[in-house]
Amino acid sequence: MSDNETVLARLADLKAMSVRQLKKEWRGLFGTAAPNNSRTFLEARLAYRIQELAFGGPDRATRRMLDLLADEAAGTAVPRRQMTDIRLPVTGTRLVREWDGQEHTVTVLARGFEWEGRRYKSLSAVARAISGTNWNGYRFFGLRTRKKEAG
Repeated sequence: MSDNETVLARLADLKAMSVRQLKKEWRGLFGTAAPNNSRTFLEARLAYRIQELAFGGPDRATRRMLDLLADEAAGTAVPRRQMTDIRLPVTGTRLVREWDGQEHTVTVLARGFEWEGRRYKSLSAVARAISGTNWNGYRFFGLRTRKKEAG
């Protein structure tokens, strides 16, 4: 049996197990008692662990990014530069865009953007304030090319 077939067979076996058997499987795979009796939770987490052990889990950078995103979602994140979009220029960069014959200058801040003395959380919010319509902020300021242009 190949690794793929073995993993698939183990995943299929989870569906036939009782909650008691799933908890026993949990102890074998994690070395601790199962955190709850939810069949759905146990099956999903065990299925992930079986695949993780067979094929490997996410790399260090991905795990770090997921941890940071989880902290951000929980409201416990410490502001970090690593969470910024790679398309974004460094703090202090000035983005210039002409719109309706008027030049607009936006300054990239450590956490957000400044335009005409006001702070914005996103480039899209700045683009909306300037144009009055919804825009992808990166595209509006020329930081993102259209797919047709990139190819």
